[in-house]
Amino acid sequence: MRNPETTKSTIIKESADLFNTQGYKATSISDITKATGLTKGAIYRHFENKSDLEQEALRSMGKLMFTELGQSIREANTFQMKMEAIFSFFEKYMETPLYKGGCPLMNAAVEADDTNTPLRQQAYNMLAQLKASVAKLLTNGIKNGQVKPDLDTSLYSTIIIATLEGGIMMSKLERNKEAIHASILHLRKIVADISV
Repeated sequence: MRNPETTKSTIIKESADLFNTQGYKATSISDITKATGLTKGAIYRHFENKSDLEQEALRSMGKLMFTELGQSIREANTFQMKMEAIFSFFEKYMETPLYKGGCPLMNAAVEADDTNTPLRQQAYNMLAQLKASVAKLLTNGIKNGQVKPDLDTSLYSTIIIATLEGGIMMSKLERNKEAIHASILHLRKIVADISV
């Protein structure tokens, strides 16, 4: 007899890989049954429908990303070192991604657009968490006297995330790391400018 939690975890992991490589629309429940070795009935015992599974899969990829990124940030002692941990995470993503298929936030955001409201909401939640995390680093930098006190943390967190995600997208399309390197180089200058 299978352990329900282990089964659910397997379904989420295999589905996440498929959704992130093939796309959410293109991945069928049949694809998931092949990848997991489970029946459709077994999958639907754990998830209300495909949309529910899509959201859980994206949530699990987000959790993995935030766990990895959070660990690196916690190990850094200063604002600049914490920002460098973020840059390093995105730079390494080109060679050693946490998931097959690239950035799950970008993949879900592009595919969901306005056609898949639940998936779009889950992608939005992931983006909001990332943006809040960067804004918190900036705010803590201000509190600790490491960042200029009049900084607009919301504006800068948007710029940082948009630049990193754009650099990843361009580097993947161009099949080289020039765009992500250039993006990070530019962000390092921004960090130096806003630091005290």
